[in-house]
Amino acid sequence: MSDTSASALPKHHKATSREKLVIGASSLGTVFEWYDFYLYGSLATYIAAHFFSGVNETTAFIFALAAFAAGFFVRPFGALVFGRIGDLVGRKNTFLVTMAIMGVSTFVVGLLPGYAQIGVAAPILLILMRLLQGLALGGEYGGAATYVAEHAPNHRRGLYTAWIQTTATMGLFLSLLVILATRTALSVEDFAAWGWRIPFLVSIVLLGVSLWIRMQLNESPVFQKMKEEGTTSKAPLAEAFGKWSNARIAILALLGAVAGQAVVWYTGQFYALFFLEKTLKVDGLTANSLIAVGLLIGTPFFIFFGWLSDKIGRKPIIMTGCALAALTYFPLFNLLTEAANPALAAAQRTAPVVVYADQSACSFQFDPVGRNQFDTQSCDVARAFLSRASVSYTNQPLAAGSVAEVHIGDTVIRAPDTARLDTPARAEAIAAFQTQARAALDAVGYPTAADPNAINTPLVVAILALLVIYVTMVYGPIAAMLVELFPSRIRYTSMSLPYHIGNGWFGGFLPTTAFAIVAATGNIYNGLWYPIVVAAATLVIGVLFLPETFKRDIDQ
Repeated sequence: MSDTSASALPKHHKATSREKLVIGASSLGTVFEWYDFYLYGSLATYIAAHFFSGVNETTAFIFALAAFAAGFFVRPFGALVFGRIGDLVGRKNTFLVTMAIMGVSTFVVGLLPGYAQIGVAAPILLILMRLLQGLALGGEYGGAATYVAEHAPNHRRGLYTAWIQTTATMGLFLSLLVILATRTALSVEDFAAWGWRIPFLVSIVLLGVSLWIRMQLNESPVFQKMKEEGTTSKAPLAEAFGKWSNARIAILALLGAVAGQAVVWYTGQFYALFFLEKTLKVDGLTANSLIAVGLLIGTPFFIFFGWLSDKIGRKPIIMTGCALAALTYFPLFNLLTEAANPALAAAQRTAPVVVYADQSACSFQFDPVGRNQFDTQSCDVARAFLSRASVSYTNQPLAAGSVAEVHIGDTVIRAPDTARLDTPARAEAIAAFQTQARAALDAVGYPTAADPNAINTPLVVAILALLVIYVTMVYGPIAAMLVELFPSRIRYTSMSLPYHIGNGWFGGFLPTTAFAIVAATGNIYNGLWYPIVVAAATLVIGVLFLPETFKRDIDQ
């Protein structure tokens, strides 16, 4: 390969067939890895039934939590491991390895015997496969983005790397399509018994195709030049994070760009779905269909904003996306309620719900392991019922020792004083309270589910598409910016860690954090404070301290 980088090509250069292969092969491989990563979430119900049955309650909850969190938690560690290897031995070989690990671990999930066959070893092996998936994904993105960027002309780096940014959405679509096709071909019983394994097993075919295509590629011209000149880093981790000049840039990248990008991304593509289905009570098929249409409309803007960032810079677009998200999330989600469940919106306006209680007797209404039934205090009984019903409420104090009351419009319902009751009587009292409270909610118009015929579909789709466009603003240019922030000798390592801390931790735990805020406060919109605060913090830090990068020569 010539020492001349694609970055030196003339300004009006058009993509060659080799560059198109680089973009296509890198993107296809990353789509495949996202496909594997999303399968677990899409099929979690079936996985839980096969792998977490039979153990005692505490152990089952621990395994369920571990399996959910493992893939997100280990992504930064995968970034360190494979980022180092990528800077030592090359971009191409490293992301071939990450792809193989992801594909094989996903395929193995489709073969694993369940708890009924091998006992507690089944969930342990499942968690191990999930850990491997997270590690592989931690190494994949940085490799693909670096590889494409180092092949791109300087004036098209944003456009070329933007194709990598579409891959998470495309991987989600691919996983849903394969699952839908499998469910359509099989009976409900067969899919639940063994058909859920097919999408995992299909991944071995995708792995073979993706590996074959990527093996046609050459090494990155920038890395090849460094190797020939003997200027590759001998200790990428120490050089990237042991020197303050480089570590400072990694911290700025995380706090001034990636953290905000991550929460905007997860709010637009995941929390919006959760809000529609769990809070607004839109049925699952309709909610997924609406999100899918929004994604289809918004996805081309990844390419548009990547292209635009080559003209006006990466930073203005990312910062504008964070600013718009922070300023408009509350009105947009309020409007989404009006459009998707107008009956709920009307009830909240005309008959607000207030819980009067001794605040010292009220628990934090969030239990990630599901062991607290919130049934030992009258305040907890009232608030737990309203939380499960996704009814927004406010809290008002009563004197110490008072029994909680729920005010629904003009109706006042006294919660049972469960602290004074034994278990059978407590259950009976709670059931009576819930029946009475549900009747009061029904009387003032609080729906148990969204009416499909009342959904303003065009408006819902428009809101969801706008949320996705915010995603494309912050995510479309981010790969090019991260590549340009760091010197080529430690680029793979340096860009991967802030990206995966941001997206694996700040973004990956957004739904859980937002739900905890909602459950603790009673307001269905308060979960939005998490992405708003993080996006606003990123905006301030980014504007003040993050450099613009779009005209940098990355060959150095």
